[in-house]
Amino acid sequence: MRESGILMHITSLPGPYGIGTMGKAAYAFVDFLEKAGQSYWQILPLTPTGYGNSPYQSFSSCAGNYYLIDLDILIEKGLLTQDEVQGIDWGNDAGRVDFGRQFISRTAVLKKAFRRFKKDAAYEAFIEGNRIWLDDYALFMSIKEICGGASWENWPEELRRHEPDALARKREELAEAVDFQCFLQYEFRCQWENLRRYANERGIRIIGDVPIYVPYDSSDVWSSPALFRLDDNLRPQKVAGCPPDAFSDDGQLWGNPLYNWQEMAKDGYTWWVRRLQAAAKLYDVVRFDHFRGFESYWAVPAGDATARNGRWCQGPGMDFIRTVHRSIPDLDFIAEDLGYVTPEVRQLQLDSGYPGMKVIEFAFDSREEGNYLPHLYPVESVCYSGTHDNETLKQWFDNASAEDVAYAVRYLGLNREEGYIRGMIRGCMSSVSRLCIIQMQDYLELGAEGRMNQPGILSDANWSWRAEEGFDSEDMAASIRAITRLYGRLNG
Repeated sequence: MRESGILMHITSLPGPYGIGTMGKAAYAFVDFLEKAGQSYWQILPLTPTGYGNSPYQSFSSCAGNYYLIDLDILIEKGLLTQDEVQGIDWGNDAGRVDFGRQFISRTAVLKKAFRRFKKDAAYEAFIEGNRIWLDDYALFMSIKEICGGASWENWPEELRRHEPDALARKREELAEAVDFQCFLQYEFRCQWENLRRYANERGIRIIGDVPIYVPYDSSDVWSSPALFRLDDNLRPQKVAGCPPDAFSDDGQLWGNPLYNWQEMAKDGYTWWVRRLQAAAKLYDVVRFDHFRGFESYWAVPAGDATARNGRWCQGPGMDFIRTVHRSIPDLDFIAEDLGYVTPEVRQLQLDSGYPGMKVIEFAFDSREEGNYLPHLYPVESVCYSGTHDNETLKQWFDNASAEDVAYAVRYLGLNREEGYIRGMIRGCMSSVSRLCIIQMQDYLELGAEGRMNQPGILSDANWSWRAEEGFDSEDMAASIRAITRLYGRLNG
């Protein structure tokens, strides 16, 4: 069955409170997807944003981002009043998220809602059902707040080392703050489950991302240091990255602590199974970020300024994949198999049964050979116009070499009447890939202003793009539906 969907993160939706939320605009976008004949809504991780405002650098691998909690829904529940959300500085650019303002303004408003909240049986059931990660996360965030936001490595020694007696005292001392964090997670989950149900009832499945790594400053590393490659002082020994290539002489230095895969294997990868079980409560399909890291990963000495001195280390391979299959048999996966793909990585992807990714922008890059030309795609693959880390299609045409553009024109039969961007989308839709995902920014034909993230660059422009009101018009839905029908991908 041929299908298609649209990639657009929730934060990018329009709305009155400075950031896209799980409110009115999200439900309207689901309606738009249905009108456009789409089968999938792909989003970025729903976990809290961390360093650089990135959803891939989260304080927890299981928690939800409270910025996404819709305030109008809280007003409907009687937890806020309209006056309490008016006249607040949410940022002065409707086209960009001001994450600094969100941190200040949204937290203050949500604390007002918390004071009116009454615990009930549903709340207690949520707490009990998620205790295995929520207890540590809520305490972690509460301690971080009284420590001025400092990384846990700079906390008092007994807290840094997660000593039970010290934690028990702190949990009692910070009981109200811990309850506030639990309230945020409960409200997030209630709103998300309602939105996801609304989408599923209309034939829209949710694709979400699970980043392969977690950041050092996270409740995951703080509470389970033995599962990561840390030294006796709880500092990383090696960190994650990727090697030098045609795009970067220094490679990419991500800095995340690496997993102690040998230790994880001893209990059947329990930490990962719990993480993916949590993801299954959020998504219908999971995109495994940096899938090649399960075959082998680039380990860089901690403290190095670049990724040049890293080396390849063996990952858990099919032993891990088989565990995932057994433990979460009903969750579908997509393998993000981009980048440096060896025959061993390709074999792992094939053996896993997970479809890989094909980004059409990569098809015409003369700097690097690959198998991204549409006639080479396997049926069991997902074709993308681009991902959150790529240029928009318009930006690609603006910046690509004349040789690369000429190649795309010849190969896809691009012409000015149709438009080069629409022609590139046609190339994706007409491919044999069973699933095709197009970024909303590409349907809107946005340039650099619409790019979601530029890897390796710390910038307020990253992760902050928001669509204008009316982007999801009837005409746009009809246009997308027409090309979706033409290439046999129509939902229903």
